[in-house]
Amino acid sequence: MAYADLSPALPTSAHPMANPGYGKRPAGDQDPSVEADFAHLSRRGTHIALFIDALEEGAAMGYKTLAKHHPGHGQQGCRAALKELTRAGHLRRVKEHLTLEDGSMRWVTRTYWSRIARSEAWWAEFVRSVDGIDVTAERRAGLARARAAEAEEEPPSAGAPEPAEPARSNAYKTLARLGVVEPQMTLSDAECVALEPLAAEWLTRGATPGHLIRTLTAGLPQPVHSAGALARNRLEKKMPPKKAAKGTGRARVTRVIMACMGCDEDERTSPIVDGLCRECSREEQLEPVLPDGMKVPATFLPASRQYR
Repeated sequence: MAYADLSPALPTSAHPMANPGYGKRPAGDQDPSVEADFAHLSRRGTHIALFIDALEEGAAMGYKTLAKHHPGHGQQGCRAALKELTRAGHLRRVKEHLTLEDGSMRWVTRTYWSRIARSEAWWAEFVRSVDGIDVTAERRAGLARARAAEAEEEPPSAGAPEPAEPARSNAYKTLARLGVVEPQMTLSDAECVALEPLAAEWLTRGATPGHLIRTLTAGLPQPVHSAGALARNRLEKKMPPKKAAKGTGRARVTRVIMACMGCDEDERTSPIVDGLCRECSREEQLEPVLPDGMKVPATFLPASRQYR
């Protein structure tokens, strides 16, 4: 399937981030995007897949939010596309039970995204791998990862060692990205180093890199006379409040269950097959498909066959 007549809509800085620890999460290692990644999907499914793939980690993934920021498809169309992507192996919704350092417990719901279409067996193994993962404050409260980062040992090299590059913090890297998002806010290396402590404090207080970048690039004066001075002013005056001490330490994922992408059911109350419960799977299969591969929006279906 060629990518003809694709929607030009791509995520902008206006697309909201989910609460810290929620939103889009990558599932496993993935190769760079290629044209064939979504060739098996309908045209609408391809539109939404390309949109989601371009979202940054932690972006809000609800169908209402996607519809609000994707002009080509409404709420029902986005909801149906999410179910199509789930059945095709690109998405899974997972509920994770966290036990926090202070002994309190809570459930959180993650939406894991894979550019590669994964099999049901692969997803089942992935979900099992999440169980027991330690969640630290440095990775934002409640953010579960499927794999802990492991440092790789470099093989010894012959000859004189190369001078080591200075390690760059997430705060420095975020500041260095400003010029990519908004050329007027390009900072020099010296400016990034000088502003690094302020940016690091933002991240410590729960802000995401995306939130930080949007704060520093939105509503700029024309022209920007000094990117460094403007960035410092905003970092100081818009600093978010400190997080409450409770619950900001370590937490561990103590139980993981698969949830339906189309509703609130999970495998405790309904079998989840290909990421969907029985009822949502039935609805997804009943939705008519036109010859060009574009599905009819649910608003045009009889009332008995519209989504709940």
